[in-house]
Amino acid sequence: MVKLKELRIGVFGGTFDPPHVAHLILASEACAQLALDQVYWLLTPVSPFKQGKINTPFEARYAMVEAAIADNPQFELCRADIDRPPPTYAADSLELLSQQHPDVQWTYLMGGDSLRDLPAWHEPERLLCACNSIGVLRRPGIEIDLDDLFGKLPALAEKLAWIDVPLFEISASRMRHRRRTGGAFRYYLPPAVYKIIMEQRLYIADGLER
Repeated sequence: MVKLKELRIGVFGGTFDPPHVAHLILASEACAQLALDQVYWLLTPVSPFKQGKINTPFEARYAMVEAAIADNPQFELCRADIDRPPPTYAADSLELLSQQHPDVQWTYLMGGDSLRDLPAWHEPERLLCACNSIGVLRRPGIEIDLDDLFGKLPALAEKLAWIDVPLFEISASRMRHRRRTGGAFRYYLPPAVYKIIMEQRLYIADGLER
């Protein structure tokens, strides 16, 4: 009997407030460079790392992610963090997904700043056990002491995979700031996301962090 190819799926978590072109580029490059069949966009209703900060309403962020990835069949909006109560930690999310789909090879995607801070995450050892690899975007200006990281998290050494992308200084917080201060932001966003932001008048109210 011929063994079917195991699916390789990346998990890209975040509040996506808003989703922008750098998110799409990272997910696309991850598919190409890490030979992923799909990327699950793991939308987090409330990030455990952003407790007390005001996020854009979840329904609006859900609509923006859905619109941003609608035309790419490799991208899928994942409800693993949506259909359970907070707090939603990455380790729990990956364990849940691996239990639901034990034949999938899971790759958790993150930026270099998240890799640097990984030892401070909630039970990072469980996250490493639940996934087959960690795909990390190389980000300029982020200094990472790999020897220190591997000393704290030995399992990381054999699971780390780098993703190289063109240099982009784009972030969700920068997009929110440009919107509130009248700066140019339209072409940093997928057109469908820009349309939702304008129609729902997002990111112009007081209270969002700058």
